[in-house]
This record gives sequence, structure tokens and C-alpha cells, in this order.
Amino acid sequence: MAGEKTVRLRPPANRMNRRAVTWWRVQCLLTAAVPVGVLVVLAAFIEPARRWLLVAAGALALLGLAGTAFFPAWWYRVHRWEVTDEAVYVRTGALWQEWRIAPMSRIQTVDTMRGPLEQAFRLATVTVTTASARGEIRIQGLDHETAADLAEQLTRITQATPGDAT
Repeated sequence: MAGEKTVRLRPPANRMNRRAVTWWRVQCLLTAAVPVGVLVVLAAFIEPARRWLLVAAGALALLGLAGTAFFPAWWYRVHRWEVTDEAVYVRTGALWQEWRIAPMSRIQTVDTMRGPLEQAFRLATVTVTTASARGEIRIQGLDHETAADLAEQLTRITQATPGDAT
């Protein structure tokens, strides 16, 4: 059909904000620190199992540090997003990559969120809810001002986009 625009699966152009790497690292450290802390506390109170609990805590701490050093940089390389007049494109995941496209005509709501850690790093997450059984699309690790501008842009584009008849 002449003049009809096609939405295709393609690599999105934009990376997350560089500060997202540090934000992800802090999240990884906190995720590892909680069980390590529990094991250390248990070791302090359970004399017969102290040695094994401390060995487990040490192993978990090493795994947590290795993951913290490796995964956030990898995530930064593979996570992408882009918004055009036709659709929102997002690629996430490291081992299991997910590519999502949300045509503008299917977008129902656009939200921004800033948790405590995101606020500390001046980051935000934009959530695009669609008329799809698959649910929302999240664009994490955006500069908070970029996220606000993106939410405004998406709202403007979706208001000007006719609804999908399907």
C-alpha cells in the first residue's frame, strides 16, 4: 500500500545513560550483600556451622563481586531504546535478549518512575503500557531529564496517532 509506514524489528539506536552502569553495580552489590550479611550473622551465632557458613559467605561475596564487575558493563552494551513517530523500540537482556516494538497506536499510558537509587544517580525509568497481552515496555537507566522529555514526546505523538483498528 502506497505511503503506508512499516514497523520493523531492528536494533534501536540509543544507549542507556552511562550512569546506569554504576546504578546497576550498586544494585548488584546490594543484592549480593544481603545474603552474605545473613550468612555472616548466622555464622556468629551457630558455632558448629561457622566455618561452612563463612565459606559460603565468601564464595557468594566473590560471585557477587565478579557479577558486579562484569554484568553492568555487558548490560550497557546490549540494552538499547529508540522512539520514532511510528513506534517505541526496546532491546534488553544479556543472555536472553528481548526485542520489543510498541506501535504508537497501541500505547495506552506513559509513566516515569524514580526509585531512591535512581534519584541518587539522576536516572529514571519510562514505562510504556500497551494494548498488548505482553504488557508494558520499560526503558531503564535514562537521565531523569531525558526520561521526562521522552514521556512528554510519547504523550504528544500518541495523542496525534489514530487508534489501531485491530
